[in-house]
Amino acid sequence: MIIEVLKSKIHRVKITQAELHYVGSITVDEDLMDAADIIENEKVQVVNINNGERLETYVIKGRRGSGEICLNGPAARKAQVGDIVILISYAHMPIEEAKKYQPKIIFPDKNNKNIE
Repeated sequence: MIIEVLKSKIHRVKITQAELHYVGSITVDEDLMDAADIIENEKVQVVNINNGERLETYVIKGRRGSGEICLNGPAARKAQVGDIVILISYAHMPIEEAKKYQPKIIFPDKNNKNIE
């Protein structure tokens, strides 16, 4: 049996920009991507703490060290600059592997910088 489990999470990061007239996706600082083991084009769920919105999109690599988190395209309607969100990625794996798997969870500071 294959199940879907939490792979990684960027917990409580601030939206820095929203670009409605863009192809779509979420732009994430490459440092945060690396810390959370999220790769470019990976599907993520975005959960908005401020308004309860939830959406799925894919990640675009943002400028390293910038702290940028930008919702692009229609997703820009789901959050405002300053909203706090959680980015979640999932993986499919056999149940026995999933029982042992440890997800990568990071807790950025108020400036969207990773705290080690």
